[in-house]
Amino acid sequence: MTKDIKRYTFPEEESYAYCMHEPISDFCKENRQLLLDSFLFGNSIETSDNDIRVAELFAGVGGFRIGLERASQRYKTVWNNQWEPSTKKQDASLIYCKRFGIDGHNNHDIETVPTSEIPRHDLLVGGFPCQDYSVATTLKRSGGIEGKKGVLWWQIYRIINESEVKPKYLFFENVDRLLKSPAKQRGRDFGIILASLSDLGYIVEWRVINAAEYGMPQRRRRTYIVAYRQDTTIVKNINSSLEWVLSEGSFAKAFPAKVKENCQPIEFSIEGTLDKVSAEFKCEFENAGIMTNRKVTTIATTSTYDGPYITLGQIILPEDEVPSDFFISDEDVEKWRYMKGAKNEIRTTPDGYKYKYSEGAMAFPDSLNKPSRTIITGEGGSGPSRFKHVIQTNSGRYRRLTPVELERLNMFPDSHTEGSSDLRRAFLMGNALVTGIIEKVGIVLLHKIDSTK
Repeated sequence: MTKDIKRYTFPEEESYAYCMHEPISDFCKENRQLLLDSFLFGNSIETSDNDIRVAELFAGVGGFRIGLERASQRYKTVWNNQWEPSTKKQDASLIYCKRFGIDGHNNHDIETVPTSEIPRHDLLVGGFPCQDYSVATTLKRSGGIEGKKGVLWWQIYRIINESEVKPKYLFFENVDRLLKSPAKQRGRDFGIILASLSDLGYIVEWRVINAAEYGMPQRRRRTYIVAYRQDTTIVKNINSSLEWVLSEGSFAKAFPAKVKENCQPIEFSIEGTLDKVSAEFKCEFENAGIMTNRKVTTIATTSTYDGPYITLGQIILPEDEVPSDFFISDEDVEKWRYMKGAKNEIRTTPDGYKYKYSEGAMAFPDSLNKPSRTIITGEGGSGPSRFKHVIQTNSGRYRRLTPVELERLNMFPDSHTEGSSDLRRAFLMGNALVTGIIEKVGIVLLHKIDSTK
C-alpha cells in the first residue's frame, strides 16, 4: 500500500453515531489518485476463480450486497458506489462502510467516475433511480446518448459499454411503473432500456414482484431485471422464450408463477436507433417477459406461491422495548384518524378558490395479521400522516414503527442503519429493497452458472 494514504478508521463503540460526522467523502477525494493503485479498488478483496465478482451501483445501505451474500459466500463485492447528491451528509455511504468496510467503496458522483477505476467484475447490480430515460435530440455524450436530466441509466450504459470486459450478468431493480412510463408514451422508458442492453450484447428477462406474494413481510412491488451476456452458456440453454419466462428462467425458478387467466403472450420487436425508440416507441409491457436480439415476449402472470407468510405482527418489537416517542398521544390520535379516514369535503386554496376534495379511507390501525404496506421515504417523524404505518399494541395504545421494525420489513439485519437519526433511518428504508428477493434470485443464478459449466 502507498504509505502516504490517510487511513480511515471507525470508532469501536457499540454506537457509531460519531462516525456519521466523519468526512468520508473528503477522505475519498483527498486520496483519490493514491487509492487507484491501493486497497480501495479491489486488491484487498480476495477472490477465487469460483467466485462471482460483484460491482454494486447506487448501493444505498447495501441491500443487494446483503441479499447476494446471504445467497452464497461466493458472491464477492469488489467495488461499490454510493453518492447522494441532495445532501452534504452521506448517511448511506457511512452506514455501508461501517457494515461492510471501506475496501472497494466509492463515494463520488457516478458521472465523474471513469470506467477504468471500476475493477473487472462478473455481475453488475444496482437499484438505479427512476427518472427520465429518454434520449436527447442533441447527442453529445456517452457515445451519442444523453438523458435529458443527466439520468443515471445512461451511467450504467456507459460503464458497460466502456468496460474492457463486459460483465457476464446484470441484476437491476426499479419501481413497478417503469414498464408503463411515461404516461404520454407508455413503455418508452423500458423499451429504451431493453434496446440499449440488446445493443450491448445481452439477453434480458424481467418480472414485477410483490414481495408479500412470496411470503415476505412487506407489500412492496418492484420491477427486477436480470440480463445475461450473449456468449454465456446460460443463454445457449434458452430454447423457448415463453418457456423461459414461465418455467426455466431465473425469476420462474425463484418465484413460481402462472399465466394470468385469459391472457396470451404478446410478441413484438423494438426497432430503430435509440433516439428513434425514444421518439416513437410505445407499448405496454406485461409484468413478465424476455428480450432476445430486440425481440420481446411478454405475458401477464400471477404468483403460485403456497408457502408460509410473514405478517407485520410477527416482526414488531415487544411493547416494553419501544421508545416512548414512538407512541401517539391520546390528543393526537384523532388527527391520525382524520388523516387516514375517507374525505369528501370542500377545501379552499390560499387565493380563495374553492374545490371539492375526496379520497378513500386507509386502514387505521394497520393490520398485524397481514404483511405491511409499502414503506415510503416519509415514514419517519412524529407528525400525523396518511401513509405512515400505525399499529395498536396489546395495551391498546397506538404507535408508529421503529427503525428496527422498518429494517425487518425490508429483511435487513436489526440495527443495520443505526448511527443515523430515526428520521433518516426511515428514509433509507423507504429507498431500500426487500433483500429476500435478491437472495432468492442470487441462489438461482448461482445454480444456473454452476450447472452450465
